[in-house]
Amino acid sequence: MAEDIPSEPSHSPIPVAPSLEDPTAGHKAPRGGSVIDSGTVRITVYSIVLGFVGGLVAQALTALIGFITNIAFYGRLSTEFVSPAGNHLGIFVIIVPVAGAVIVGIMARYGSQAIRGHGIPEAMEQVLTNRSRIQPRLTFLKPVSSAIAIGTGGPFGAEGPIIATGGAFGSLLGQLLHTTNDERKTLLAAGAAAGMAGTFGSPVAAVLLAVELLLFEFKARSLIPVAMASVAATVVRIAFLGADPIFAMPHIVAPGAAAIGVYVALGALTGLAAVYVTRAVYGLEDLFARIPVHWMWWPAIGAVAVGVVGYFAPDTLGVGYNIIDDILSGGIAGKTLAVLFILKFVSWSIALSSGTSGGTLAPLFTIGGGLGAVLGAGAVILLPAAGIDPNTAALVGMAAMFTGASRAFLTSVVFAFETTLEPNSILPLLGGCGAAYLVSALMMRYSIMTEKIERRGIKVPAEYGIDALAGILVRECASYKVSSLETGRTLREIKSWLNSGLDGSGHQGYPVLDENGELKGMLTRKAVFSSSLPETARLSELVTRPPVTIYEDDTLRDAMDVMSENDIGRLPVVIRSSPGRVVAILTRSDVMTANKKHLNEARRSEASIQWLAIR
Repeated sequence: MAEDIPSEPSHSPIPVAPSLEDPTAGHKAPRGGSVIDSGTVRITVYSIVLGFVGGLVAQALTALIGFITNIAFYGRLSTEFVSPAGNHLGIFVIIVPVAGAVIVGIMARYGSQAIRGHGIPEAMEQVLTNRSRIQPRLTFLKPVSSAIAIGTGGPFGAEGPIIATGGAFGSLLGQLLHTTNDERKTLLAAGAAAGMAGTFGSPVAAVLLAVELLLFEFKARSLIPVAMASVAATVVRIAFLGADPIFAMPHIVAPGAAAIGVYVALGALTGLAAVYVTRAVYGLEDLFARIPVHWMWWPAIGAVAVGVVGYFAPDTLGVGYNIIDDILSGGIAGKTLAVLFILKFVSWSIALSSGTSGGTLAPLFTIGGGLGAVLGAGAVILLPAAGIDPNTAALVGMAAMFTGASRAFLTSVVFAFETTLEPNSILPLLGGCGAAYLVSALMMRYSIMTEKIERRGIKVPAEYGIDALAGILVRECASYKVSSLETGRTLREIKSWLNSGLDGSGHQGYPVLDENGELKGMLTRKAVFSSSLPETARLSELVTRPPVTIYEDDTLRDAMDVMSENDIGRLPVVIRSSPGRVVAILTRSDVMTANKKHLNEARRSEASIQWLAIR
């Protein structure tokens, strides 16, 4: 019996590129390959089309909201995007949001219940549970219901419904073209990103939003199509509205070290507020669930609060983009601002919890911007030498609130920059949003985007990291003591050798080599002893399928994928320069041992962090 035990393992530190004439003919092994392929190009083309569609949808929905607002509050026919705050309805203003909410409730019950909510969590749920398949009718019902809710005074942003509508268009296109699940997810995310970019002119933030909240991956195959869709949608917006930032604010002076420290502290306080804002929303939602009437009527009940608050503070009605603009430019300050953002929070949290249709981004920005401006004004009084800019504080508060509530950290930072184009805001935003993220993650398990989904038992990925098995090479775990069999041996000889116990490897499978030492296949103990061939049969007669191998410099993730695809538990390890030469054996047990070691190290690290926190 031949023992193939290499005295010096053959490693290949520099991978040898496969030649055009495949040296592994007859062998199955991972080939690697490009991070993209022709399918990515095809999806990118579709995504560019989606980008233009999403940009047009954003403009159309904005016009529809303006049309409904003008009819509901001013009795005129116009698509001009106006605030409801200038109405002269008096006490009758309370009726308008209620009427809109009744219509939305009816649409939800008899059209689709999926129109309820603020859009992004619902899209996340379809990605995670329904293979990114969104009901085609939502491409119509979601924007119309949202336009009615917002146009009749609902204190929501238009961006959530536009993002959801763009995602629905992407999903619909993916279903019509019979794409794979991953391709359909990419199209959904591309449509959603196009909706955001077309609304705010923030293409980079739109891509980051898709990555952080919809794609659950950072891969070229999805990143490129989403980026191109965002660019296309932004081009459409520029064609309609120009390239000016949506939120104009005074020029920000580069902050000093003391000011940066204050902005970081402000971000932490805003992150703390975001935790309680999120808890309040879901606490109110639980209260609505106890109301003994059909959920169809909950939006109307919530709209009563919207109308009452709107009567006393008309600026709380509608999307409030103009209010964000005023906060960032210092147009509203002091007690007036404090009352406004508190009342906006009351109105929005009750309405959102009632299950109506509308977005969260703009309301969170209004609440966070107001809080940041108030805290910044206080810091100016307490720390006059620190060089605090209240407008910068408002911008940090705006982004930090969304960071703390949604955990979309990078999206928040880049969005605040893209919508103001103030380069000196980057450092305060990065510090403030980082602090908000830290506080939120310490105090709150789920975000405002994932709480509802998690309650339904759906696990939402919270972090993205490299697969531990993808960082370990096969050569680090394989066994280089290889017991091999020869094709010329008979079954009788092999059975005798196996029964003798002379094999000390403990393996259940063995590579079968020809007279030249080239791999011809694998045989297991079970195959040898259960064979119906005569005892005089040669092993070459038992080898009926080409060998499945793995390279020394492949990863354990590659190995596990090969094992799963071929339903095998062991792999001969070969080298790229001589793919027929077996140098080691990798078993499923070897992979599990390596993974267990990684898990133990991770647990020790987590235990150390917990010990430090207790100390």
